[in-house]
Amino acid sequence: MKRIDMIKVLAAYLLVSLLLLGSELRAASPEVITVDQQGKGDFTSIQAAVNAVRAFRGHYAVRIWIRKGTYHEKVVIPAYLENIQLVGEDAVSTKIVFDDYAGKVASCPDETGQTKLGTFSSYTLLVRASRVLIKDLTIENAAGPVGQAVALHLEGDQIALVNCHLMGFQDTLYLGKSSGRSYFSNCNISGTTDFIFGPGTAFFAACKLISLRNSYVTAASTAQGQRYGYVFDRCDFVAADESVNKVFLGRPWRPYAKTVLVDCHLGGHIVPEGWNEWKGDKMFPDKDKTVFYAELGSKGAGAADLARRVTWSHQLSANKRSMYSLDKVMDDWNVKLMLNEMEK
Repeated sequence: MKRIDMIKVLAAYLLVSLLLLGSELRAASPEVITVDQQGKGDFTSIQAAVNAVRAFRGHYAVRIWIRKGTYHEKVVIPAYLENIQLVGEDAVSTKIVFDDYAGKVASCPDETGQTKLGTFSSYTLLVRASRVLIKDLTIENAAGPVGQAVALHLEGDQIALVNCHLMGFQDTLYLGKSSGRSYFSNCNISGTTDFIFGPGTAFFAACKLISLRNSYVTAASTAQGQRYGYVFDRCDFVAADESVNKVFLGRPWRPYAKTVLVDCHLGGHIVPEGWNEWKGDKMFPDKDKTVFYAELGSKGAGAADLARRVTWSHQLSANKRSMYSLDKVMDDWNVKLMLNEMEK
């Protein structure tokens, strides 16, 4: 073969290789849909953007990029979607807000035919999908102190929230399925009573839990035999103001509730006994005999006298720390790998 022909063959081979590589890189990058209230994106509402996503995408990710604004919407991400991302421009100025609450009469029946809303239909954002990233957003239920009013309701598996603000009063965050695992990193979560509740497995890393009133932070309903419930790792439990001075870390919604704090800072609003057994539940009496509430390395004014904790709670030794690492709690879900892939 002549030298010039060889060069042409090599050049053609190189061109085809580059085209194929470029195609693979484009396939690896997520599809991006832009939401802009001013009409400068693909959609002006978040739900319209979600509705445009193709079902059963497999490993093909889609990112819904949400520009600054307050979006007054009740949003549902259905179970047939996966590898979906909701990413705001920044958490402070990109908000999803609605104001439903338990007992409110809706203008049309829900999927069960009821017009009066319950706790589980009061959400602002409902996520039934799996492998979901939510980042740099505020999710708020603005109904106020009217009873149960959920901001974020999770039913899928492998859901990660990074740098988000979850705001409400009673029942702000509902972890709705025992089979569902969720991860929260650098999030602010505020509320009054049981503002983190439900049967899911959740890992909270370096989050701030803000109590707005004297009440209870958590109300887990972990299923019997489930290895983990809620794990708070290096989190900060704080009071909204000086009027908040009598808060319990948790009470069991159901008998096998599990909540563990590792290396957390507890403000002076946390009562010395730490935990509450939720007396008066006729269906589930004596929950203190079956729950697992524990701490390891708690510090701050709320941990000044750990000897006064209720006798049925636990203070764990340092050699138990590895049992509550992110990898152990999430089992076969590699959270960091998923986040790295989604951030590409």
